[in-house]
Amino acid sequence: MPSAKPVIALVHGWGMNTRVFDMLAALLANDFEVRALDLPGHGGRDAPAENTLQGWADDLARQLPDQATLLGWSLGGQVAMRAALDHPYRIARLVLLASTPKFVAAEDWERGMAPADLRDFGDALLADPQATLLRFLSLQTRGMSGQKTLLQQLRQTLLAAPATSREALTGGLAILRDTDLRAELPRLTQPALILHGALDTLTPPAAGAWLAETLPAARHVEFSRAAHAPHLSHCAEVAAAIGRFARD
Repeated sequence: MPSAKPVIALVHGWGMNTRVFDMLAALLANDFEVRALDLPGHGGRDAPAENTLQGWADDLARQLPDQATLLGWSLGGQVAMRAALDHPYRIARLVLLASTPKFVAAEDWERGMAPADLRDFGDALLADPQATLLRFLSLQTRGMSGQKTLLQQLRQTLLAAPATSREALTGGLAILRDTDLRAELPRLTQPALILHGALDTLTPPAAGAWLAETLPAARHVEFSRAAHAPHLSHCAEVAAAIGRFARD
């Protein structure tokens, strides 16, 4: 029998898996039918022949019922935006958590990571995937109080499911390097909730502010003491913001 609760799907970021949403899913379960979904090649899923943003977004849309609320974290937010643009009948509302339309900085986009830093990251990944992923986790919590505890949570999450495939890791980095959704986002008309940490060094808070200003039907919540993982550091506040958004 179909659930009477609205569906919310949760999509994780690069190199992670659905276990990163355990705490948030528990808080949302009273109001939603929660579906945490692994990206291709993550969490034990097979990697597709072609790891592209379009391919990952189409894969995501096939797993959603019509009129779902979709939450994407970091890279998962880019996949969610692509899916919402291409499959609007599937996605009624969008929650973008620590995400950005363009991960890498450019002359006309200062709200991103330096291209050289991402290249260095990719080289390190090929040389030592596990050490590079652990470094990535430390970047997600940099500057926060309680960083040690959060970092341990993220490490446990990473190890709680099968390792992300090498193909998916390198494909995800290519998506982060090449994706630029800025020109298309004015036609993303679903109501959107932008959640961002003021201490985020991977997707700067200015990127979240840009999303809130550019999307036609967006609202913006910035957590002053959160970094790149507000759903871990400020889980109750994130869940409450999502609940208010869904009820409006």
